Amino acid sequence: MSGNGNAAATALARIQTDSVVATLKALYPGLQFEIIAMSTTGDKILDTALSKIGEKSLFTKELEHALERNEVDLVVHSLKDLPTVLPPGFTIGAVCKRESPYDAVVFHPKFVGKTLETLPEKSVVGTSSLRRAAQLQRKFPHLEFRNIRGNLNTRLRKLDELQEFSAIILAAAGLQRMGWQNRVGQILHPEECMYAVGQEGGCSVPVAVHTAIKDGQLYLTGGVWSLNGAETMQDTMQTTIHVPVQHEDGPEDDPQLVGITARNIPRQPQLAAENLGISLATLLLNKGAKNILDVARQLNEAH
Repeated sequence: MSGNGNAAATALARIQTDSVVATLKALYPGLQFEIIAMSTTGDKILDTALSKIGEKSLFTKELEHALERNEVDLVVHSLKDLPTVLPPGFTIGAVCKRESPYDAVVFHPKFVGKTLETLPEKSVVGTSSLRRAAQLQRKFPHLEFRNIRGNLNTRLRKLDELQEFSAIILAAAGLQRMGWQNRVGQILHPEECMYAVGQEGGCSVPVAVHTAIKDGQLYLTGGVWSLNGAETMQDTMQTTIHVPVQHEDGPEDDPQLVGITARNIPRQPQLAAENLGISLATLLLNKGAKNILDVARQLNEAH
């Protein structure tokens, strides 16, 4: 195993890649790993909102080509950046233990100690995510949400130096991995801002979820929003997740489900979780979610 690409040639991507390599080395001490940093289209186009340039393959296309050409053996991604359907012959071979899935608010130094609720009227909050902006606009109508791009270092510098933003919204996991927990002024919980499927969080569609497992039940809450947050549609469904102590299913001929190869997880809970997602999506679409999303897409493309 000689190669390893990553989703952005940034400090955070390197930290994430290094942590995956460290885990693999512990499991396979005899293997050598060479890390190859690669930059992608999404890393290079920094003056345009992600939602305008078809975000889903922006951070993956170059890396997929490198895999196809056998230039690398595996790549490390944030799950949110992967397309919903992987190209033929590709699989997600491992999903690491999840960090905090929540979004965090980082405040301008003069507003330290504030919350989004207590920021002054018309304060500008920076986010590159339609998902975050739509939900937070609804929850905090006194604030103005504006696009901000760049890696974590760039965004924090823009916040601290430009006087344009009172606060910015970032993934809590990224700040933790960079060792910048001390900049977190507020953690946004699901009632304020639900996260993206696979959050750490796709950004260009105002769709979000929250999941919880309790007493053998998997609860999935999903929602869609109009771009200004005025319209929303949310619902919660649940399913029983039966995970036996021993793997009862026996070996799988095809251990891949939803693009993930999971040989050590029984088929039943995987299928139950997939069907729960499909059922909730169908319920929301039948209640009119498609119309909200169609309008959001048209408005986003027009601006």
